This record gives sequence, C-alpha cells and structure tokens, in this order.
Amino acid sequence: MYIEQFIDYLKKEKKMAPNSLDAYGRDIREFESFVLSRGVESVTEATSTDVVGYLNKLKAAGRSPSTVNRKLASVRAFYNYLLDEKIVSESPARGIKTPRIERKELEFLTIKEIDQLLDSPDDSLKGRRDRAILEVLYATGIKVSELIDANVEDVNFRMGFITCYGESSKTRIVPMGRPARAALEDYVYEVRDQLLADNKDEKALFVNYYGKRLTRQGLWKVLKECGEKSGIKHKLTPNILRNSFAVHMLQNGADLKSLQELMGHEDIMATQVYLAATKNHIKDVYDKTHPRAK
Repeated sequence: MYIEQFIDYLKKEKKMAPNSLDAYGRDIREFESFVLSRGVESVTEATSTDVVGYLNKLKAAGRSPSTVNRKLASVRAFYNYLLDEKIVSESPARGIKTPRIERKELEFLTIKEIDQLLDSPDDSLKGRRDRAILEVLYATGIKVSELIDANVEDVNFRMGFITCYGESSKTRIVPMGRPARAALEDYVYEVRDQLLADNKDEKALFVNYYGKRLTRQGLWKVLKECGEKSGIKHKLTPNILRNSFAVHMLQNGADLKSLQELMGHEDIMATQVYLAATKNHIKDVYDKTHPRAK
C-alpha cells in the first residue's frame, strides 16, 4: 500500500517519467521482499540492520556498486517520503554510506569512427530509418528515452530542432545540423508512411516494421547491427553516442553551460565529466605534435 502511495506521489508531485517510476517500484518491492523474508511484518518496521543486510545480499550476488547505490537511493527516498507523511518516525537508511564507485574511463567515438558509423546503413527502408536514428542521436546528444518517446510533431524541420521532454516533464529544444535534418526529412516524408502500413494513426517519430513505436530493445538492436557493419571495435551503446556528441562539442569550442542545456543536465557537475576526456585529448595532441613535449 505504502509503495503504491509513494509511486503515485512521484508521478503526480515530482512528474517523473514512466521508466523512472518503474525503476523505483522494482527497487523498493525487491527490498520489501527481502525484509519480509527476514520475518519483519511490514516494510515500515525495517531497521538499519535490514538495510545493511539487503546491501550485503546485493554485493554477494555480484551487483555493481552503481546498482547498489541506485537501489539504496530508492530505499532512502521511500523512507524520506514515509517520514514526511509521518508514517515512520525515523529512516532505517539514514547514515548508511553508499559503496565507492571507481570512475570508469569515458567511452566515446572519434570523429572518424562516427563517419564510419553514419555511412554504415544501406539505402533500404530500414537502412534509411536507421541512418536517421544515428544522425539524430549524434547531432543532438539526446537520451534513448527521449528518442523513442519523440513524436513527429516534436520535430520542426523549418527551424531545425527537436523538442524533448525529459525528467519531471521538463521541456528543452535541441537544434539539429543539416545532415541530421536531411536524413530525418528523407525518413519522415519518404520512408515512415511505408513502414506504418495500416497503422496511420501512430504518432511516434520512429517506428518498427509493424508500424508501432520503436522500443528501447529495438533501438539497441539498430545500434548493434550498425556498429558491426561499420567495423567499429567499440560495443556501441546509445550512451557512447551521447558521450561522443558532448566530447566533440567541447573539443570544438562549446562552453560548458551551453552543453549542459543541450544535454538536459540539471546539475553542471554532470556535464563536467566530459571535460576530463577533452583535456586528455588535448594532452595527447600536445605530446604527439610539440617538438619539446617529451
């Protein structure tokens, strides 16, 4: 009951996206099952010992530190809600430290690899759709959820931008360059209707062979196929394309504040992670080109 109330609160008050609501629901129900298996009658009676035991179980199961941190954050948010509603008098998650995460090296493609990737789709209907997907992802740096949630009406071809609806229903307008606009126009006006078949009422910008909205799994499949065709050694993911967009923008002179707005980051700290990759690139160039670098 309390979990459903919390999810409803996140939906109505925090305006969270469906994917985030699902993630919170899964995390908290998983914790509830663990607590009940220990003989605790209700999730409202859980103690800090239960929370620590849950985290230890996750670690023993081989869950990554980032996953453990996310699940702890969900549990902590849940109990903060219960505190605000005066359903519990204290949070069992209070004071529990999150596992330390080793920062991974940022993965992104070189401009040459991007060119290889964008050249990989063929001229079939599917290939033209896939080219439009790749061009839009790289040109805008938008997230997977924003791409698959986009509708045709969200694209302004005349002005050259796409409207995205991020977390908490925050709207931002992201510009697209000419290559992306050209690929998207070709897809929308020449390809999309043929893929829709009898499903003419579908509003989704990108659709699959059944004329329905492209799914997250479908998009991953597109990236995998195109990555293999291009010969790129990286395991291609939407996040690598997003990283490539950000790094290449900074390498070519974009300021951090503008990049933050383009990527939809609420905190500029999230944008600053791309600076390290840019600095490393500059250092590599210096080491290779300056006569007295070594």
